[in-house]
Amino acid sequence: MLPIENFICIFFIWMQNGLLQKDGSYLAEFLLEKGYEVHGIVRRSSSFNTGRIEHLYKNPQAHIEGNMKLHYGDLTDSTCLVKIINEVKPSEIYNLGAQSHVKISFDLAEYTADVDGVGTLRLLDAIKTCGLINSVKFYQASTSELFGKVQEIPQKETTPFYPRSPYGAAKLYAYWIVVNFREAYNLFAVNGILFNHESPRRGANFVTRKISRSVAKIHLGQLDCFSLGNLDAKRDWGHARDYVEAMWLMLQTDEPEDFVIATGEVHSVREFVEKSFKHIGKTIVWEGKNENEVGRCKETGKIHVTVNHKYYRPTEVVFLCRKCNRKLFLLTKIREYATTNYQELCGKSGYFSSQTRRTCGH
Repeated sequence: MLPIENFICIFFIWMQNGLLQKDGSYLAEFLLEKGYEVHGIVRRSSSFNTGRIEHLYKNPQAHIEGNMKLHYGDLTDSTCLVKIINEVKPSEIYNLGAQSHVKISFDLAEYTADVDGVGTLRLLDAIKTCGLINSVKFYQASTSELFGKVQEIPQKETTPFYPRSPYGAAKLYAYWIVVNFREAYNLFAVNGILFNHESPRRGANFVTRKISRSVAKIHLGQLDCFSLGNLDAKRDWGHARDYVEAMWLMLQTDEPEDFVIATGEVHSVREFVEKSFKHIGKTIVWEGKNENEVGRCKETGKIHVTVNHKYYRPTEVVFLCRKCNRKLFLLTKIREYATTNYQELCGKSGYFSSQTRRTCGH
């Protein structure tokens, strides 16, 4: 086990049933296992919002802290960021804070820019203000949404950016301000451009979790049908627990460098639906076109999936796929970023296991 080090991880709470985000909880687990002292920043809420990390408390029932300590703060508040960083004096900072729902970023564009873009600047400025430029390593959670209207297929580190949403545009600013601080002040700062990474801890209003929960409810007789947007959108899906290891490994290199993390395997939303239903013994047959398309169960004849235009983005990102990089593969050593394969993501990683009733909220 590594010697205990101080490290601060930014957890940002936003519309995920009052629970801490999935990446933050997996990262906290990973670092605690390595002997780190973990400090998390959480937004204040009138309800308990630590459900995804309660098991990491020294005493979960009493919320007594051990090597994980939580601080109230917000990426829109420079003063609190300076105060916390100066108090903790971390050796590593992981900025996972964001309004991360792409579709909703069109409705909350200014807020998304303030948190995802300027919030990153506030955090970097706090490091500089506290005089920790030479002692802190900084990880910025970037996104494959930077590629947006893709300029080449597959994408890699040198692919030009073309974001197609307020979320992507805000993250683009964050990406370049990290590069600027790295070059201007010699801060060890890296961008991890992570492609889609899922888990049972994913928020219920994200498409993979929406599909898995809905299929589980259909299996339990609690739901007949659910609606989706663009069935033909294609994504590179991995598992969050693998990707947090890549985050950590990026900060263990001798020189700071930006990396793209992905599996190199692409599937459509339509395929995800089909695979998920197969886990409950149903075969989905598609009928109709565009918004009139439906997914019908071959065995029963019931319609389980419909298409609703309200779930389409104003500007859609159709195809995101990462070209595997041998150099990055050697760096990360995380089994091509996918110890959990696509089949498991669709079913066996907690979606339709013995935890089915719990993941449905029952």
